[in-house]
Amino acid sequence: MGIHTKRLQQVLAHSWSIQTSTKYTTDNPARGQCGVTALVVHDILGGEILKTPLPEGWHFYNKIEGRRMDFSASQFTEMIDYQDIPSDRTEAFADTNKEQYRSLRKGVFMQMDEAD
Repeated sequence: MGIHTKRLQQVLAHSWSIQTSTKYTTDNPARGQCGVTALVVHDILGGEILKTPLPEGWHFYNKIEGRRMDFSASQFTEMIDYQDIPSDRTEAFADTNKEQYRSLRKGVFMQMDEAD
């Protein structure tokens, strides 16, 4: 299942909700979505999961084919000083829960299937 990263960003943004993060707001839909998003992106594109410490806690994102890809960066108003610390699914899962993960994964895969 091939998907361009621009389309994946759109699908993710459309799939984010209060069911995928308790920090979700309509003004800032990416808020609190980093761990769950990194997991779903990892499911789709593979690669690595990375993290960077921020005042709010760890921020998770992906590295795919040698390129940093942060699909939930829009939640922040300031630039991120990325440290690209290697992480994994277990650490990213600590930032979310099974229900949030299943909800985002289901939403993303449903939209991708509709586009095919």
